[in-house]
Amino acid sequence: MVIIKYISTDQVMAQHKAMGTHISLQIYGAREDPEKILDQTKALIDHFEDLLTVNRKPDHPRYGLSEVTRVNDQAGKEAVQVSSSVYGLIKLAVETSRENFGFNALIGPLVKLWSIGFQDARVPSDAEIQEKMKLIDPWMVELNDDDHTVFLKQEGMELDLGGIAKGWTADRIRDLWWAYGVEAGIINLGGNVLFVNPCPKRTNGMWTVGVQDPLKPRGENIKAMMIPECSVVTSGTYERFLEVDGHKYHHLIDSRTGYPVETNIAGVTTFTKNSVDAEIECKRCFFAGQPIANWVNDRRLGAIYVYNDERVEKVGLDY
Repeated sequence: MVIIKYISTDQVMAQHKAMGTHISLQIYGAREDPEKILDQTKALIDHFEDLLTVNRKPDHPRYGLSEVTRVNDQAGKEAVQVSSSVYGLIKLAVETSRENFGFNALIGPLVKLWSIGFQDARVPSDAEIQEKMKLIDPWMVELNDDDHTVFLKQEGMELDLGGIAKGWTADRIRDLWWAYGVEAGIINLGGNVLFVNPCPKRTNGMWTVGVQDPLKPRGENIKAMMIPECSVVTSGTYERFLEVDGHKYHHLIDSRTGYPVETNIAGVTTFTKNSVDAEIECKRCFFAGQPIANWVNDRRLGAIYVYNDERVEKVGLDY
């Protein structure tokens, strides 16, 4: 979780509920009417939720709008054509999953089996896990760039873009704001934060954020720092877990094993230029279990690792 430390007195704000989370939008000056921009932003978020959600029941009045749900419903049957924007996101998710570092956009059957964070959470048998592992192979997804079709080759497979959808949506919001001449702003999708343009209240353009202490109540920071315009995303073991016989199983399941990853890391916060990259790289860093050699580059600005013993390790971010 990221805590924003700087609030301007002349901001225009909006709150929204979508994508299963609380959303905060802040604009600091624009060429167009900020209220109009924020209304269009909320409509854009709702539109993307309609296209990407897999969490609606068939009797939901907007169930048929989800292109990802249509792909899942035809698993093992036929390819489904989707819009170019959704196809691009699905392709990114599948190709990232094929890197096999732990993130997997097909992991839905395993997540539902464990059900961590819900009332029916339990530790499944190894046999149950191995059975679901047959349904999460990203190489069993057929992508057609010409027709923008997606085919899940085996019945029971499921795409779930929840691991990167908020970051991708934040990047699309930034595109909208740039088109309307927004001077600066903050997009906060449930703790996934994207700072748009330099901070207008500081001559150096830096923003200030606080990184949540994963071992303390929400809102208590373990570190505060100044950063340039970028996206900030955190993955951690501290918010959802299942405890059985003194052993904690957290919600971040490693698709390579079928079990929650065993790690000494309580949380990783990544800082990248694009928000979808922050989502991906946060998971890459978390599943690696330690800082990755030569990870920082022109898109990956840095990361902060917080360990279970409260040790903090910073990578990059030399500001």
